[in-house]
Amino acid sequence: MDVSIVGSGYVGTTVAACLADLGHDVTAIDVDEDVVDAIERGEAPIHEPGLDPLVSAWAGKRLHATTDYGAVRDTDLTMLALPTPSNDDGSIDLDAMNAGARSVGEALAAGDGGDTDGSTDDYHLVVVKSTVIPGTTEDVLEPIVAEASGRTPGEDLGVAVNPEFQREGSAVEDFMEPDKIVLGTDGDSRALDLLAECYEPIVVDWDVPVVETGRREAEMIKYANNAFLAAKVSLINDIGNVCKEYGVDAYEVAEAIGLDHRISEAFLRSGVGWGGSCFPKDLDALIAAAEDADYEPLVLTAARDLNDEQPERLLDLLDEHVEVAGKRVAVLGLAFKPGTDDVRNSRAIPVVEGLQDRGADVVAYDPVANDAMREHFPAVTYADSAASALDGAVGALVVTDWDEFATLDAEFDAMAEPVVVDGRRIVSRREGIVYEGLTW
Repeated sequence: MDVSIVGSGYVGTTVAACLADLGHDVTAIDVDEDVVDAIERGEAPIHEPGLDPLVSAWAGKRLHATTDYGAVRDTDLTMLALPTPSNDDGSIDLDAMNAGARSVGEALAAGDGGDTDGSTDDYHLVVVKSTVIPGTTEDVLEPIVAEASGRTPGEDLGVAVNPEFQREGSAVEDFMEPDKIVLGTDGDSRALDLLAECYEPIVVDWDVPVVETGRREAEMIKYANNAFLAAKVSLINDIGNVCKEYGVDAYEVAEAIGLDHRISEAFLRSGVGWGGSCFPKDLDALIAAAEDADYEPLVLTAARDLNDEQPERLLDLLDEHVEVAGKRVAVLGLAFKPGTDDVRNSRAIPVVEGLQDRGADVVAYDPVANDAMREHFPAVTYADSAASALDGAVGALVVTDWDEFATLDAEFDAMAEPVVVDGRRIVSRREGIVYEGLTW
């Protein structure tokens, strides 16, 4: 197939490269010329395991990038993979999505009646890949595309919802071997046929369940998925906090309850909490949407509030052992999770803020996210290794569970006061350091 993807962030770039690897001809469209140039050179514009080889292999062959929306006219379907961040009140910000939908519509209108190689004069499918509140596609995005293109939904225009379920750090694997594929349409058989053709290689190879549902249901499935996982993490963190108070190892408790098939072991690693681009904004958006409908989502609100409190508990444990004012403190891990350079809503942000409020001299280290965090905290010192960050520090806070932190040993001997507070259970207890686990 010929596929165009609007937006080349964490989702769009991964989807584009993976679809090219499956045999489709893919054009990535982005307003950022630097991103477009990187893809054209065969370089992934983001850090994501397994992505670089795919971009390198297919750039200039089945994978192209451009700033020109006119590329949609030569494709069978267009995916919108644009950011949907939170407004100050937690509600979803649709500015990028609205602009993208309008640009796609205008590009389709410009090609109608002209000489094009594609089939856009007959039918074009626009697929909403981004996470949006139920009703957004039907009530907001479809009318924008229809008005801008001059096309009629259900006749020469289709608009479907196909949410992504890709975790940063394993996005390529998650796309290629998904738990499910959700296709939301308004009963448009042509839309379903095109999406089925698009995903056929995955469905056939991995026998993946395909959920065919309505557009509002497809939009809600993504929110429900993330809300359930976020709440599960917050629940095990809540239990872990109680465990800590009673001298109980929360990880031994989690291992046992995870054997219950009704619970499962997934997402039972208690610690400093969740961050990233999805859980925080999706939970905020769902809470805001519920409140807008005069419903108070008590469990979702509690999950968010507890998550916000975990970094302070990490800092409180450090306070029990050392006064940090005017002293060097190491923060190990800045990305919101290992395997990515994304620091959006990272738990390291409130940790660094808390240390600064206490007057500490913060030295931070992350294998790939130093530059990204420097934009948030330009005055912080960034080390080029964990050993360098620990040298002379009176305390160390472990915020991201990078594998390299599990092998730290002699590096702790260079600390002025070897106090280690671990928020991810990645560092091993050893003689010579004061070790505190957040929930164990």
